[in-house]
Amino acid sequence: MSPISEYQALLVYLAVAVGIAVLATAVGALLGPKRGGRFKLMPYESGNDPAGEVKRFPVHFYAVAMLFIIFDVEVAFLWPYAASAGTVGVVGFFGLLIFTLLLFVGFLYEWYKGVMKWR
Repeated sequence: MSPISEYQALLVYLAVAVGIAVLATAVGALLGPKRGGRFKLMPYESGNDPAGEVKRFPVHFYAVAMLFIIFDVEVAFLWPYAASAGTVGVVGFFGLLIFTLLLFVGFLYEWYKGVMKWR
């Protein structure tokens, strides 16, 4: 009997994770409530009845939040490169340069669309 290779163990792990996710979703869809009432469809405000008119956040708020997350993830990807800059060589540098340029193009697109302007 041969031992399981690392890739086979990874595939078994992924299969179990996907199986649990599919099973949990299916059980929730089958056993969960199917209709919403007046109270279920009411806007949620910390467990209390909404006071006054419910205001929606503008899309601009979410766009700025996504911009923050994008640049936060960029820093998370730059950290390993900074730690191993001497060992990755020229190929690693150009890979990092392409990655940074793609994020910069996305930033310019958001700037062009006016996401950075506070109204």
